Amino acid sequence: MAGGWSRDGAVQDQIDASVQDAVKLARSRLPGGLGSVYCEECGTAIPELRRKAVPGVRFCVGCQSALEKHQTTHAGFNRRGSKDSQLK
Repeated sequence: MAGGWSRDGAVQDQIDASVQDAVKLARSRLPGGLGSVYCEECGTAIPELRRKAVPGVRFCVGCQSALEKHQTTHAGFNRRGSKDSQLK
């Protein structure tokens, strides 16, 4: 049940679109291709088990953790908007 000017099912469409955006972002961050034997950041050897577990790995665990801490999260945007924002 949608309200206002939206059609039936619009809320679910918004939820589906948000989930698809999050999945697309997560897939874009996955490594691919041939991995490195040595970390591209600090130069230490990447353990063989990590290279097998994560195809295309380029960083050691420590550098990968530091990189992920500095990545910005994708908050998205309000697809629906609010009536207040439309009145301004």
